[in-house]
Amino acid sequence: MGQEIAYSEFTSHDFQQFEERLHQEMGILGDWFQERRFTPTGGIAGFEIEAWLVDRAGQPAPLNQAFLDQIADPLVVPELSVFNIELNASPLALGGDALCQMHENFERLWQRCQQAAARLDAVIALIGILPTLRKSDLSMASMSDRERYRAINDQILQRRRGRPMQLTIRGVETLRLSQPDVMLEAATTSFQAHLQVAPDQAVAFFNAALALSAPLVAATANSPLLFGKVLWEETRIPLFEQGVDLLGGVDSNNPAFRRVTFGHNYARNSLLELFAENLAYYPPLLPVDLSEEPAEQLPHLRLHNGTIWRWNRPLLGFEANGAPHLRIEHRVMPAGPSIPDLIANAALYYGLIHALAQTTTLVAELPFALSRANFYAAARDGLWAEIVWLNGRRAPLRQLLLEELLPLARRGLQMLGIDTADADDYLGVIIARVGSGRTGSNWQRCFLARHGPNLNELTLAYLERQQSGMPVHQWTI
Repeated sequence: MGQEIAYSEFTSHDFQQFEERLHQEMGILGDWFQERRFTPTGGIAGFEIEAWLVDRAGQPAPLNQAFLDQIADPLVVPELSVFNIELNASPLALGGDALCQMHENFERLWQRCQQAAARLDAVIALIGILPTLRKSDLSMASMSDRERYRAINDQILQRRRGRPMQLTIRGVETLRLSQPDVMLEAATTSFQAHLQVAPDQAVAFFNAALALSAPLVAATANSPLLFGKVLWEETRIPLFEQGVDLLGGVDSNNPAFRRVTFGHNYARNSLLELFAENLAYYPPLLPVDLSEEPAEQLPHLRLHNGTIWRWNRPLLGFEANGAPHLRIEHRVMPAGPSIPDLIANAALYYGLIHALAQTTTLVAELPFALSRANFYAAARDGLWAEIVWLNGRRAPLRQLLLEELLPLARRGLQMLGIDTADADDYLGVIIARVGSGRTGSNWQRCFLARHGPNLNELTLAYLERQQSGMPVHQWTI
């Protein structure tokens, strides 16, 4: 959940100073947009993957600090709970053999992580929600020892005036429960794709990412279960939105302005609009004094942006020479099921967004309200969802992917100069997955239907197949 901070208790003066610095840094950012200060380079890709530490019985293993001491790699960092970690891929320019490089680089890091975990008698698992997770695992005792996490929890509860989170998910089954803290978020692990974009194309790419959230969440679904109940195809979506929810506190009562949100509209003129929304609608959660850092690094503005979890989030970064750049973080995809699946998901996303961003009529042909409705329908029903696409075309997502979106993704990868054989291989994984309907969520549900509701057996079978290196459409039931 972002960068560490030095302390977690704040005064009203801290909030006042932080607001003043946010306004100062927004002025700087506005000047950068007006003066076209951002680097014009786009097509740089990277990703983050959240993962689980699991013991030999398939249960969550609260070992992340010991694991991090073992691995000692800056690309591997803690997450909210003591049984989660985050793995980061170094950015690469999209083109040539970039997909193979991503695969090889992440495979090497993955193997090192598995070796470090093995020394602790554990394994690393890539899955959206761990089936064996119990509600009792999500207590404050399972929070990683980081000031940032304590502060976010304290501030959200203060905004809610101490009222617990209320979770209601209606899917195949229905789940209702209360949670006294933010630890429900620890149940959700994702694959977050980053893309650096040129400033003159940033609006088109951001809007394309919004429109593509529905097909991406359906094609990659891997989170059907929570606490033994079969819910949505991608249960992470409602779980995260309701698990870090300030409604009832001082936030707007408009669901579009929840801390975890799909948003309320497309970008119109520049991504500056989203940072202006941050200032207008989202009270600071972490009013830390970062004034020792230069204001031109926008430290307060970037920290604040990191506490607003849009499913598609604008990010600010800096080149080695100090020039600022713009990135889009696409957060809808879950972790897993296998490394080939993950790289195939990346190929699908990078190909689709580069092709769809060229569609100058996207906003006119697909109103934002339909993009948002498509997203939640796809998260709930996966490949079997019916959505409305460009020009009001209504189609099942599975059909739309096979007939229109996968060819579009291929064109996008061609535009990027990705090696044809690599594009064929990775998009071939998506074609086989969508054609068979065998997503990670589908595999989990089919396994339970055949073998019964033994979540340990399901988890161990999942781990065995994940470690085989085969994509999920090839997994046996």
